[in-house]
Amino acid sequence: MATRRNVTATFTDIHAAVGAVRSLRLEGCQEITVFGPIMEQELEDALGKPPSPVRRYALIGGLTGCICGFALTVWSSYYYPLVAGGKPLASIPAYVVIAFELTILFAGISALIGMFIHNRMPSIKLHPAHDPSYTDDSFAVRVTCALDRQERVQDMLRSYGPREVHVE
Repeated sequence: MATRRNVTATFTDIHAAVGAVRSLRLEGCQEITVFGPIMEQELEDALGKPPSPVRRYALIGGLTGCICGFALTVWSSYYYPLVAGGKPLASIPAYVVIAFELTILFAGISALIGMFIHNRMPSIKLHPAHDPSYTDDSFAVRVTCALDRQERVQDMLRSYGPREVHVE
């Protein structure tokens, strides 16, 4: 016999869903999943999610692009030397534009790759508890809890006025 149950509540208002998530977290529930058409910052804060690691990908990609931009231009000026007007072969101010452009390019591409990795995209299969109405107009809060806490969780979710609450 299963010792854990899934309780799912469907809300039409995102603020009610946020309140329910906050109450559940204060109660000590850890396994909370939220489905919905949009993800709002307030909902992410209520879930207690850590900051996205994608920004690290962008930083590393940007630094790599900057280094590659300067390395490419300095290397090419020494490989094909063209002395004009007595300026040095590796004139850094002239190469800032190329370095900047490669910084932006590498940062954007690496942020996109990081987003795909951390969003687990592309996703071939949807979550088993996903309902098509969650992508249209409703939010669902799904909690995995012990059998002895099931009634308390259901009452807590019902106090926020969901459209429906069901147990799996």
